[in-house]
Amino acid sequence: MIRSLVGGSIIFPALLSELLASESRGAMAPANVLDPLAPRQPHFAPRAKRVIFIYMSGGVSHVDSFDPKPKLFADAGKPAPKGQFLKRPDWEFKRRGTCGTEVSDLFPHIGACADDLCVIRSMHGDHGNHFEATLGIHTGSVTFTRPSIGSWVSYGLGTLNQNLPSFVVLAPKLPYAGGQVWASDFLPPCHQGTRVIPGPEPIQDLTRRAPSPELQGMELNMLQKLNRRHLLTADNDAALAGRIRSFETAAGMQIEAPEAFDLSMELESTHELYGLKRGSTEGFAWQCLVARRLAERGVRFIELIDSGSNSNWDSHGDMHDHVALAKNVDQPIAALLIDLKQRGMLDDTLVVWTTEFGRTPQVANPNARGREHHPNVYSSWLAGGGVKPGITYGTSDDYGIEVAENKVHVHDFHATILHLLGLQHEKLTYRHAGRDFRLTDVYGNVVKEILA
Repeated sequence: MIRSLVGGSIIFPALLSELLASESRGAMAPANVLDPLAPRQPHFAPRAKRVIFIYMSGGVSHVDSFDPKPKLFADAGKPAPKGQFLKRPDWEFKRRGTCGTEVSDLFPHIGACADDLCVIRSMHGDHGNHFEATLGIHTGSVTFTRPSIGSWVSYGLGTLNQNLPSFVVLAPKLPYAGGQVWASDFLPPCHQGTRVIPGPEPIQDLTRRAPSPELQGMELNMLQKLNRRHLLTADNDAALAGRIRSFETAAGMQIEAPEAFDLSMELESTHELYGLKRGSTEGFAWQCLVARRLAERGVRFIELIDSGSNSNWDSHGDMHDHVALAKNVDQPIAALLIDLKQRGMLDDTLVVWTTEFGRTPQVANPNARGREHHPNVYSSWLAGGGVKPGITYGTSDDYGIEVAENKVHVHDFHATILHLLGLQHEKLTYRHAGRDFRLTDVYGNVVKEILA
């Protein structure tokens, strides 16, 4: 029937593709061909409307943070498999909150929020190198570049604010794998993450150059008409539509983005909560406070990256490198959770904390001060957005070397995040190069036990 109706149309290829993609996303009509960022209905009622994805670059040690191992303390220095030796954790663990979840002294402020956390102690990845593991936790693939989870969420749900990107990344430095971490790959380019660099000008070139807003509006309207006309003569190409939509979003950002990044109206008590000096435009505290403001203004997916591909959590030489890194993020992350909760936003905002892998409980030299890469098992946590608060899920073995119970693969982690947003991961697909792709490839199970 579709072929008979529009088979003679020059836009048939793009229209048919959009129909198929809309069906896979749960949308009801191809009306969004010309606006790939228009809001879309989820597959089912969501628990969360947005995600704040906090990524610690380099590999945080699970046995020094969120996975207490009394036997690792007791048996430190004893032989471990493959001719290695068990290494004692460098920080003591304490029961936190009324739930009693154990968190180490490395993260006292986050530990104080334990009653809001769902700590997963059985995460498992596919690669032990930073580049591949970083791609894995962001795209689900450690071998080929694929769209970021933020791009998939943007593609599946669209934006709630036409004047801001649907996917924003606040990153002072480039992480391992660089911009591929937030790339849209084969998805329309408007779903790519917009990088914000903390500083006096977080997004460059937002200042209006036209002499007046009225003149700029006339210029943009004329440009929009020409772009739309060009799009119709190009078989309604999805990539071209995405590029056009990106330019339109950039124009809207001139109106709304400066206000979103202006913290001058925030209360002094809010600055103190985050540990942010008034007037400062840098640091992780700034990133966290801006994340809350972007969430308030309808940005679907906000990622915070604390460091780059150097000077990060990759503590091979000395685990005490974790001290300064933890101090940088501990209070701001706890403040973000408190702030969201006080504003009634934590219920429909999913906060995700993760890293690309853990660090080895065993070392080659019994006197080693650092730890190596460890994808076999590590810890992540979720808060708000429909997850059970104040619980732990999954366990590692007595020394934190392997998963002992309830393994959560990265694909399961992604499937669960999408589920909380009302998206069925098997249905969120995009046809590219002759096959349907999805974030979880052909794997992934929703971890239903952690759903509230």
